[in-house]
Amino acid sequence: MKEQRLSLDQLSTDLLQPASLEVAPGEIICLSGASGSGKTRLLRAIADLEPHGGTARLGHRAQGEMRGHAWRRQVMLVPAESAWWFDTVGEHLQQPQPEALAALGFSDEAGEWSVDRLSSGEKQRLALVRAMSFEPAALLLDEPTANLDPDTTRATENWLVECIHKRRLPAFWVAHDQEQIERVADRHFHIADGRLEER
Repeated sequence: MKEQRLSLDQLSTDLLQPASLEVAPGEIICLSGASGSGKTRLLRAIADLEPHGGTARLGHRAQGEMRGHAWRRQVMLVPAESAWWFDTVGEHLQQPQPEALAALGFSDEAGEWSVDRLSSGEKQRLALVRAMSFEPAALLLDEPTANLDPDTTRATENWLVECIHKRRLPAFWVAHDQEQIERVADRHFHIADGRLEER
């Protein structure tokens, strides 16, 4: 996969003033801010899921130069609450992910599990596996460990950071926990009063 930067070019939402920022391949930028400050709205704007000003670019291609579904397959948003539309976990995966499942504490049979049996924490981890199965070029992670206990959080962090670095994916990672930010972030930006500022 060709390494590509993810760039924001005067991107704005109704909660955020225009912001420009470049995320390098393999770089993790953590986003923090109070509840309602606009972190999720920013990720959704980058994913082209709601109206916004400015644009985002993947490499040299702007959002508007790609169909929405094609952009979102490359710039993959993993929301805090994931949607599931097929009966089993495996039906959601673009290709089998045995190593990812094992790294996150699942057995090989997890692909055969009914979605109805999944806990919120299992859904959260499996949504990350699902996203990686599509081999995106960039990741937008909205509190990817919010429903996990401390040990599972650390295991999930380690796996995600390894994947992001190994695959050279530019990534935004929304987080509230300062200790997590210190563990995973290459840079940290905070949203307050409608402004995106580096910490």
